[in-house]
Amino acid sequence: VATCCYVVSAEDASPCLLIDPGAEPDRIRRAMSGRPVAAILLTHGHFDHIGAAADLKKGDTPLLIHSLDAPMLSHARAFAAADEIVVAAPYWDLSFPAAVKTCLEHVTVPGVTFSYGADGVPVGLCRAKRLFYVTTAGGPILPPNHGFAYVRDLASTFYGIPECVLFSADCLDVAGSDVEGHLRQAEAQIDAYVAGLPPRKGTP
Repeated sequence: VATCCYVVSAEDASPCLLIDPGAEPDRIRRAMSGRPVAAILLTHGHFDHIGAAADLKKGDTPLLIHSLDAPMLSHARAFAAADEIVVAAPYWDLSFPAAVKTCLEHVTVPGVTFSYGADGVPVGLCRAKRLFYVTTAGGPILPPNHGFAYVRDLASTFYGIPECVLFSADCLDVAGSDVEGHLRQAEAQIDAYVAGLPPRKGTP
């Protein structure tokens, strides 16, 4: 990542201010020379300015960003904190609408939903262990379902979510198709899956 990171401190071992830690947290630690971090300042919310923030932030270390940029991270924070995630999208052109890709880009934020390991491989930071992908189609859903495959691979590779489950109903606009039957079948699959899940903590 070709972004400058700054370590600002006095000449002694007093705490330092980190500005825009975009990547390579181990290299930044070496530049810190053992100094503790007083605060991390992000000049804006682009990935190449915040990518190493999660690795360098400890405990209640202040993470500072302009109020106009803070909303950029709100969806990613909610995504990372969710117990379970549902992505619902129509089946378009073997995949999903472009708006869904935009939404996924807004939650794929280094330092929030994932971080980079020392080897450059993403490490998931999301709480959820399961993602449900629900899709419908006017015609038949033809293999491969690129939309589900993309979300599944993104979840496992970047978010650290190990299980992705697909529920679908297709042929809803085909003349003579039993639309209600297709929908009931999809609902039955969802009900059967949910019934097999272990009860949540705090539920009887």
